[in-house]
Amino acid sequence: MLTKTTILALRAVAHLSQQQDGACWSPRRIAEQLEESPTYMAKALRHLVKAGILRAEKGVKGGVRLGQRPEEITLLALVEACQGAIIGDFCVSNAPESSFCCFHRAALELYDAIRGVLSRWSVADLLEKTHSHNGDDGEPCIMARGLDLPGMPLAGPAPVQLR
Repeated sequence: MLTKTTILALRAVAHLSQQQDGACWSPRRIAEQLEESPTYMAKALRHLVKAGILRAEKGVKGGVRLGQRPEEITLLALVEACQGAIIGDFCVSNAPESSFCCFHRAALELYDAIRGVLSRWSVADLLEKTHSHNGDDGEPCIMARGLDLPGMPLAGPAPVQLR
């Protein structure tokens, strides 16, 4: 459901949220810290700047910085910045929802559920609730790699590849 670009963007925003207020980081520096491709990182960050989640600064000490507080950045904003608006596949009509066919009522329910969950989770929530491993194997959570979280290694195995 979440693309590799969205996961990378989320990790970059999480990383930036741990830095001193207003600190600017180059895409290359963020990519190095998170052990990711600098080119792909720059692509992901462009989406976030365009959406206003990050601010870009030009010049020698330029780079990107948070444009909002971590508590204000929702998963919905990140997903829509990287993947586009979430579109529901349901009847477009002025009629009441109760008159929609069963498929379209189910699609509307799914659409509302997805938007609801993504709206409730912020970057701050994810940082607070990130776990140190993905089960019993002790590998760091995909979100934890490269982040300075209490009791977490800064580096770890490569993340699971998303399609």
